[in-house]
Amino acid sequence: QVQLAESGGGLVQAGGSLRLSCVASGDTFIINVMGWYRQAPGKQRELVAAIARSGVADYADSVKGRFTISRDNAKNTMYLQMDSLTPEDTAVYYCKAEDRFVTKYAYWGQGTQVTVSS
Repeated sequence: QVQLAESGGGLVQAGGSLRLSCVASGDTFIINVMGWYRQAPGKQRELVAAIARSGVADYADSVKGRFTISRDNAKNTMYLQMDSLTPEDTAVYYCKAEDRFVTKYAYWGQGTQVTVSS
């Protein structure tokens, strides 16, 4: 019922910035909380940041002060502004949206690669 598409990934130097976008389509009214996850080779997928429709957000300790999550409900779009990037931020970043009508059901995007060079 919902499709998610990430964009904005790329190759940047350490200390640089990127802005990721996630556009939701389909029955977007069913979306509740949205979030960004990332996964690097050999590592577990981890939550980067999450945001409710109200705009209240939570961040992983590793990105606090550097990343900013936001969403525009009218545009069905979520963003992740990433500043002061380090090579440890290199990963595939995924968009996630929770279904507010089906318990524990979530939709995932295909991911966008972020590579930070030293």
